[in-house]
Amino acid sequence: MISFSSNGGFDKTMAWLSKLQKLDIEKVCAAQAKKGVNALVAATPKDSGLAANSWTYEIEHGKSFITIWWKNTDLENGFPVALMLQYGHGTGTGGWVQGYDYINPAMRPIFDEIADAVWKAVIS
Repeated sequence: MISFSSNGGFDKTMAWLSKLQKLDIEKVCAAQAKKGVNALVAATPKDSGLAANSWTYEIEHGKSFITIWWKNTDLENGFPVALMLQYGHGTGTGGWVQGYDYINPAMRPIFDEIADAVWKAVIS
């Protein structure tokens, strides 16, 4: 058998839970999503600058989740240029252009900032 007893009230707990209900995590994520776009713009190799300046973000939210989608709208023959730069691509003459990992190093600190910002919003 397990029993539980408490002295005092739960006023502080109820106030904290009430505050959490009003917390706008999407606003926190939007600020961080913009930082992600800036990091991607700065990190994207710039030949013409089109790929670098084609970064956007969207925020999807449901009842129990929020997802940030970073997107690049620069396409070449229907294929995303950002992915060609990241992973490499074949050439029209049968050659191969090696990719360059620029996305992961640019976004790693942004992911850490998102985790910190959301945690601070929840505990403050």
